[in-house]
Amino acid sequence: MRLRPHPLRFPAAALAAALFATAAPTAAAAPSATTTTAAPDYCAARCADILPPGENGNATLAEILLNRMFGSRPAHTDDQLGPYAALASGYPGLTEAGLRGFFNDASFGVPADQVAGTTSPRPDVTIVRDKAAGIPHITGTTRYGTEFGAGYAAAQDRLWVMDLFRHVGRGQLSGFAGGAGANRQLEQSFWQAAPYTEAELQQQIDVLAARGGRATQALADANAYLDGVNQYAQQAYNARTFPGEYDLTGHIDAITNAGSIEPFKLTDLVALASVVGALFGAGGGGELASAQVKSAAEAAYGKDAGDALWKSLREADDPEAVRTLHDGQQFPYGTVPDHPQGEAVPDPGSVVPERLVYDATGSAGTAATAAPGVLPGNLLTAKHGMSNALLVSGAHTDDGHPVAVFGPQTGYFAPQLLMLEEIQGPGISARGAAFAGLSFYVQLGRGQDYAWSATSAGQDITDTYAVPLCTTDGSPVTTAADSYLWHGSCLPFDRLERKDAWAPTTADNTPAGSYTLVMRRSNYGLVTARGTVGGAPVAFTSLRSTYRHEADSIIGFQELNDPGAVHDPASFQQAAQDINYTFNWFYADSAHIAFYNSGTNPVRAAGVDGGLPVLARPAYEWADFDPATNTARYTPAAEHPQSVDQDYYVSWNNKQAAGFTSAGFGNGSVHRANLLEDRVKALLRNGGKASRVSLTQAMEGAALADLRAEDVLPDLIRVLRSAPVTDPGALTALQRLEGWLADGAQRKETSPGSHAYADADAIRVMDAWWPLVAEGVMRPGLGDPLFTALTGALQINESPSGGQSGPVSGGPVSVNESSPHRGSAFQYGWWSYLDKDLRGVLGDPVAGPLARPFCGGGDLAACRGVLLDTLTKAAAQTSAQVYPGDAGCGAGDQWCADSIVQRPLGGVTDAASTWQNRPTYQQVVQFPSHR
Repeated sequence: MRLRPHPLRFPAAALAAALFATAAPTAAAAPSATTTTAAPDYCAARCADILPPGENGNATLAEILLNRMFGSRPAHTDDQLGPYAALASGYPGLTEAGLRGFFNDASFGVPADQVAGTTSPRPDVTIVRDKAAGIPHITGTTRYGTEFGAGYAAAQDRLWVMDLFRHVGRGQLSGFAGGAGANRQLEQSFWQAAPYTEAELQQQIDVLAARGGRATQALADANAYLDGVNQYAQQAYNARTFPGEYDLTGHIDAITNAGSIEPFKLTDLVALASVVGALFGAGGGGELASAQVKSAAEAAYGKDAGDALWKSLREADDPEAVRTLHDGQQFPYGTVPDHPQGEAVPDPGSVVPERLVYDATGSAGTAATAAPGVLPGNLLTAKHGMSNALLVSGAHTDDGHPVAVFGPQTGYFAPQLLMLEEIQGPGISARGAAFAGLSFYVQLGRGQDYAWSATSAGQDITDTYAVPLCTTDGSPVTTAADSYLWHGSCLPFDRLERKDAWAPTTADNTPAGSYTLVMRRSNYGLVTARGTVGGAPVAFTSLRSTYRHEADSIIGFQELNDPGAVHDPASFQQAAQDINYTFNWFYADSAHIAFYNSGTNPVRAAGVDGGLPVLARPAYEWADFDPATNTARYTPAAEHPQSVDQDYYVSWNNKQAAGFTSAGFGNGSVHRANLLEDRVKALLRNGGKASRVSLTQAMEGAALADLRAEDVLPDLIRVLRSAPVTDPGALTALQRLEGWLADGAQRKETSPGSHAYADADAIRVMDAWWPLVAEGVMRPGLGDPLFTALTGALQINESPSGGQSGPVSGGPVSVNESSPHRGSAFQYGWWSYLDKDLRGVLGDPVAGPLARPFCGGGDLAACRGVLLDTLTKAAAQTSAQVYPGDAGCGAGDQWCADSIVQRPLGGVTDAASTWQNRPTYQQVVQFPSHR
């Protein structure tokens, strides 16, 4: 495999100086001769974790150049990647002792013989690095010193990444890292989601300060953390040990050292928090796409039949969907009303996205193409399916203590967005992962006698309003109007601007350019599009409950790190409630497991369907809505899905509970979470007992599974085998698929490191067949307009390689494949549609069926013909057609097409690794005792 070099420029005059420079260590001392343990540890060496590629995310210019020339890497840059990747082949024979070969020991402290080095940037804090992974273990004697040390260690490991993301959060990435098309695409998407003035970033801090109590302590912690960041940055600048990316992007001259690293401030942390919140902690916002499906369905089938079809495709509360809470718990939220009030379905063809870019000059006048940047351009806009969790209560485990295997799927980057750390000090005792720049608290990890993790929940906290446009001068109102109606008054939109400009020496060598990013804001939220409803011009706005409140979650994270605050399921759930992002939180200690769904869920007006655009009128606003503070009445804690000591929990971004309506489309009978649910059920069947080993094996078995093959292929085979298959090509393909299914339907290597799949031909056929058969089954009954609208609401496919399209008819169709090489797969697709429809054709009972038959119009023989035709076409596609190749993979290289690439955020690159659909950061824990 060939990886594209990262597009950072090399100052030619600096090459020799950099290569022969000797980097002096900063504030380092010899290894300690004593064991460092700052707090009681009740896990007894039964806590483990992993975060590839490695802890060290800083490389000097010399180290970057050596990496490019000779492939060498700084210590601890990629040492967690090998064990992480090896689990894919090693999990079937996994043993308790063997877990250490695939995970880090996540015990507190560092044994004396494992101390690699000790740093004391202040007398009241010590940072110990372990030999195994180079993780910082921070121990402070004062609260200030502890947090200062956390900031110092964060800058040691992630200074460049922190700088990147504070600029992303402000819509100024191009000016900082170059005007590559992907950089522009990314900063534009974040500016659309969270455009803030500097005063508004400061306002979030001021609101926190006024709360007092824990909020006051949190701001003090953040300030101490920033002091540590800035001290390290200044020391590294003086010693020339700062990240070499500052040289490569022209911020510091590699010869003279002229330049600077801008000091970090509190508003930077709010900007960083807004990025994290937009990426992982928001839900909803797909109302326009849903409305366009509804409109197209009604146009095709009439009002009543079309509405029924739209509801069945939406699967808002599908009775066959896998749920995290499976003991019959009901948590109604976002329930679809029988007779929606205030719905604002746009007139067909009227919706036009809001203009974002103004005053473009130079290279900014060209399209923001996919030219490589320092981050993926679609980091925010591509749909994300992240994170999984498997927990089993002590009543069903080998030693009577709960076991958990869980972690977030935050993507694969070099260095990671997350970093590992241990923090021990007054009121803080935790080890785990935290986002770079926000690591004054561990966000996912373990305390002294408990562990916690999260999956993205995505419940609907974002609504779309159709805001009537108006003019203040009496001129005719068109969709170009720059004012809107609010409670009878015509008000101008707020205009939020961010100018970004980049120099000629940009990362991708494009000419200099600049533009101004503009978002318009109303009391009903940010303008995302314009159109008409019933012929009247409107602006469609996005109103998110966490907008202007991204910093609020700091309190919940503080509590999770405080052993005095969290000590049992109830106190854990209280801490999770204090986090306003939409997450599913999971907890395990020696006696209990627990679950809580967090998020500021707005209370909607009676009769309003949150899954559709709503007319912007007082009657349809959120309860107690105050646009001045963007606050409202929220559902109380008791109404959030929650549980303690259910027999087991699984989550892979699926439905939380009955009645808790899914935002968007795709939570139906076949979901990625079924892969976990089925395996955990199998472990516990007939009184079986789970262990750390068997639960890890269940997770990894699901991580290598092809959801389409495991849960939909049996339906396809039954239809095809309903009569003899006589065509030789189709029969051969079918037999190979049947063999793969019998072999476990996994995408696994023939042997470790072979870079070739077992059942490779069957996998090729499946990859080629799915988009063809999905379209062949669904498009004739949907019709072209509805088919196109539905692909906008829910993509057809999400395979690991992301390279298949393959329309049957009607010209090219975008199947909305997500980015390749990112690991996460099978979250979004038409799996349920085909499963329900084919079972209906076969005469099986189907709960929550589609409102009409699709495959062959419901006729088995005709349906079989569709499947045979599409299978024959799929089997005829070559590997080069199915896997067309990209910058790092040759056409036809199946393994490489699937492989995980640690996307470079800086100058050092890592090798690709075999595909796995598992969390990026992962814990395996089983506490034998408790305080």
